[in-house]
Amino acid sequence: MQQKGRPMTVPAPRSTRPQRPQPAGAPADDLQAFGYGQHLRRSVGPFASFAAGFSFVSILTTVFQLFGLGFSFGGAGFFWTWPTVFAGQLLVALCFAELAARYPISGSIFQWSSRLAGTDFGWFTGWVMVVGQVLTVATAAIALQAVLPTIWTGFQLVGGPGADSSPTSTTGAQNAVLLGIALLVLTTLVNVVGVRLMAVVTSVGVAIEIAGVVAAVVALLLLAERGPAVVATTTGAGEGDYTYLWLASSLMAAYVMVGFDSAGELAEETRDPRATTPRTIVRALVLSGVGGMLLLLGGLVAAPSLTDGSLAEQGLAHVLLSRLGDVPGRILLVSVVAAVVVCTLAVQTAGSRMLYSMARERAVPFSGVLGRVSPRTGSPVGASVVVGAGAALALAVNWHQSAVFTALASLCIAMIYLAYLGVTVPLLVHRVRHRGLAGGVDEHGRPLFSLGRWGVAVNAVAVAYQVAMVVNLAWPRAEVYDLTGGTWWLRHSAVLFIAGTLAVGALVHRRNRVRHGGAIVLGALQVAPRSPEPVEESA
Repeated sequence: MQQKGRPMTVPAPRSTRPQRPQPAGAPADDLQAFGYGQHLRRSVGPFASFAAGFSFVSILTTVFQLFGLGFSFGGAGFFWTWPTVFAGQLLVALCFAELAARYPISGSIFQWSSRLAGTDFGWFTGWVMVVGQVLTVATAAIALQAVLPTIWTGFQLVGGPGADSSPTSTTGAQNAVLLGIALLVLTTLVNVVGVRLMAVVTSVGVAIEIAGVVAAVVALLLLAERGPAVVATTTGAGEGDYTYLWLASSLMAAYVMVGFDSAGELAEETRDPRATTPRTIVRALVLSGVGGMLLLLGGLVAAPSLTDGSLAEQGLAHVLLSRLGDVPGRILLVSVVAAVVVCTLAVQTAGSRMLYSMARERAVPFSGVLGRVSPRTGSPVGASVVVGAGAALALAVNWHQSAVFTALASLCIAMIYLAYLGVTVPLLVHRVRHRGLAGGVDEHGRPLFSLGRWGVAVNAVAVAYQVAMVVNLAWPRAEVYDLTGGTWWLRHSAVLFIAGTLAVGALVHRRNRVRHGGAIVLGALQVAPRSPEPVEESA
């Protein structure tokens, strides 16, 4: 059924064959060339674009949340998992930067995969990414529990200030749900108000986070208890084969360094996206990689002890408070709270743009609501609310069974890596078949970001790295997926959940094909011409 206000032009014949990348045309005609109208507002400047990717990665949020996990497996030597994961993800980011220059469209992962491998393959890539993003929003929001009760015990609402605030305890898990849902209400409201407010909040939060990272690194290095050579040891590692332990500890770095593609999700809201987005994708990852590596090193050299168990149980928050004292330590932890807030906001924004991009192609249920942009705020309100509500439902699982939520938090990153593979694999095939990507110029007349003759090699190594990491992430480790110690379906939950997601996705996709009479044709639903939105001041 045709949607009101959206006249449809149907190209003939319908086809799901891959579309070759188009060279850049006149900036004003970019979206029209892809079959879309300018409904989202272009109010995101270069720093806000960078902030979207940096805040999704959010080294303060995830390093503080997961430092203990990595150290409990690999000890001091787990430090080396960080540069290893960073190198692999940098190759992925370079591939994404090339695509961002050629496809400046919201819903980047869905759009890129669909145009390279066909819309059926692209739909499943987008579906997996949306589900992964919803779970990641919940995981980011729950990180408040790792920080707020440490700053002030009054934030422990369940059981009172004296209750156990550990996220895996009953009182800690339930309190985490309350704090997380309160944060989701806030981030949903910001997203509904519009991208301008989102950009301002994210930019301010990222500035606070960067300042917090610098302050924490300097303080920890100045108060070092031991030299940097400690990273060449296995002090503090768990028991068993160290190769297995080291691979398990790499999950911490893998959890952190995702989401740098978020700048691509905001491409339709970014000024000069062909010039801006590729560089902000790479810069967000590089700055996160360098800052996170220094933060890990600072925590390891400044920790009061590497063997008494406190570092594995309490992580970096323990190091800061014990080395700096209560007041300075708590002040620094405030910057972690800011990082958690903007991380949750950035992930929810990215997820809502992905859902919106799929909905405007009538590729998901309730597409009439999810694919609509508010003319007043310029925001996809329905998509923003659904992503926030979905994350809240995922959080609710933590109320009675924190082990289930821990498993969900772990496998969501495996799903994002899988979605990334849905882009890099067809991109590699395209490179081999067509000897590279189409050229063109950006909005300033400069050549589009390109890897040139290194494209095939970089892409191939990126794919190999991603395959290895997906296997590593989904491996049925009881210490990661089954905190109960004896629940078989929790231990194998990564594979089971991914299989279930694909099965449900197949039913949803089939329903849409039947209802709308065939495969998706990107950009076939034309938006009626309208006067351009005024360009707002960049954040």
